[in-house]
Amino acid sequence: MATDRRASWLKGVLDLLVLASLTEGENYGYEIAKTLAASGLGQIRGGTLYPVLNRLEEAGLVSAEFRVTERGPGRRYYRLTEQGRQTLAEQGRLWLAFDESVRTMLASGGLK
Repeated sequence: MATDRRASWLKGVLDLLVLASLTEGENYGYEIAKTLAASGLGQIRGGTLYPVLNRLEEAGLVSAEFRVTERGPGRRYYRLTEQGRQTLAEQGRLWLAFDESVRTMLASGGLK
């Protein structure tokens, strides 16, 4: 069982991580991806990130606004909504409880 399962784990929590990345204020996709990468999650490609952002917007958890820039292409900026903040708080608590259960189980198996 030497398969690297990190991609599967990330898929299960990426929505929550994107919401968390927006707690400091609005941002656009490329910068969100850089924030996630800088936190140790590796490179999140646009083909993975943008469907998540679209899903979060459709659910009312983020709002989006397209802005024209003086240089280069326009950008779509995402902002956490109040509903998104509530979801982040609720689901974040559940994830942390799940994480603690996993850590406890792994520690009982001899992993530290």
